[in-house]
Amino acid sequence: MDFRITGLSPEPFRHLFGLPDHELAKHRAIRVIADDVNYPDRIGMREVAIGDSLLLLNHVCQPVESPYYATHAIYVHEHATEVYDRINEVPAVMRSRLLSLRAYNEKGMIIGAEVVQGTEVEGAIERLFSNENAAYIHAHNAARGCYSGRIDRA
Repeated sequence: MDFRITGLSPEPFRHLFGLPDHELAKHRAIRVIADDVNYPDRIGMREVAIGDSLLLLNHVCQPVESPYYATHAIYVHEHATEVYDRINEVPAVMRSRLLSLRAYNEKGMIIGAEVVQGTEVEGAIERLFSNENAAYIHAHNAARGCYSGRIDRA
């Protein structure tokens, strides 16, 4: 079964890029400089390089009128422009983590979920999409719960 994984658009965050720290604070955001290789950018779906600047902020990852409306903290690479958008390719940033996959129907209600190692994500995607009512899947990092990316049927 073909699937498509996409990162976030940079547009909702672009107005924050380059703001001084006191202005970021007004948006409940902070600037972080990567001091190791475990900072996952949600736009390009990659680990950023040591020394790169990211914004840590709250993101509405499930903007639906249902009990599953959700927000969580995420990192976005400051000045990111290229959105990850691939068919049948799992980015390394997902492969290296334990993931919680949540399948939602068109009304934004969870109809299936699995926790899997990122190395086994394709099987979980196939199982969740075997339910014809599954409209899309959200991937979250299981350990910290951060939103990782969206998975759609291709």
